Amino acid sequence: MAEKTRDFDPRIHADHAHLRRLSGAARGLSLLPRQPVRSVLNGRHTSRLRGRGLNFEELRNYQIGDDTRTIDWKVTARTGSPYVRVYTEERDRPALLVVDQRMSMFFGSQHTMKSVTAAEAASLAAFRIRAQGDRVGGIVFSDESVAELRPKASDMALSRVVSAIADANCALRADRIVAQSMPLNRPLEAAARIATTGNLILVFSDFAEADGKTESLVRRMAAHNDVMLFPVTDPTESRLPDDLRMVVSDGQLQADLNLREGESAARLGSFTRGRVAQSIGWAGKYRIPVLPLTTSRDTVPQMRELWGLRGGGR
Repeated sequence: MAEKTRDFDPRIHADHAHLRRLSGAARGLSLLPRQPVRSVLNGRHTSRLRGRGLNFEELRNYQIGDDTRTIDWKVTARTGSPYVRVYTEERDRPALLVVDQRMSMFFGSQHTMKSVTAAEAASLAAFRIRAQGDRVGGIVFSDESVAELRPKASDMALSRVVSAIADANCALRADRIVAQSMPLNRPLEAAARIATTGNLILVFSDFAEADGKTESLVRRMAAHNDVMLFPVTDPTESRLPDDLRMVVSDGQLQADLNLREGESAARLGSFTRGRVAQSIGWAGKYRIPVLPLTTSRDTVPQMRELWGLRGGGR
């Protein structure tokens, strides 16, 4: 007898079945460097995206109609007749999804948890990447572990990535005790080790515990790869109600948070806004696209707006 499937509230947890259902919605997304006008990847945001690489195929004699920019002038000078270099587009491109499922992500005040928004957005990206024939892998991390799945060109690899995201997401619960939070730099170090060059790296996180080393890792990855950052936020993190009073806990210790005291609210708002501003600052310095996600809306329409829809000509 098959084990009964556990019922999940999709606003709080994203199980494997829920994430698999997003595969249809992923068909409308475009990962092409040339984006629709409404996509935030249009214009200057795409300047750092390289797209797929080119492999050198052969040298051959120049033929009428060839692009003169492909002429190899050294060979032409040596042989006395014009030669062109022929390239072919890479068959597939490795993509690595770095997905944050720490307890800091298990928070949401309006529509979904940050952990669910990240899980859904990463799954949509995984389905789209695999559908266009590219390799897909992932680094899915919680406070206790980091799952490393190297990019592979197979539907089984895609399923493993989605399953890892779902398993980490469904393990989150309010009474979970965390002895020590996973440093954000640890999974980023794994990403830098796996994705040495020519990869597409997408990071879905609230960027808690980001520091100077985090910036160094982002810069290192962006030097030889395409990097896209998806900071996930909740509206109350930057704008908390003035009269809010609540008890917060990490599973072991608890504290009374009284936001009627204006100074406490100001410090909390400044802290979370600073994390987002930090990632946006990296975008300007290293020309890395930053695509912010919020828990206050459905993930699919957000991704459609950020990545744009396919169709309508190229």
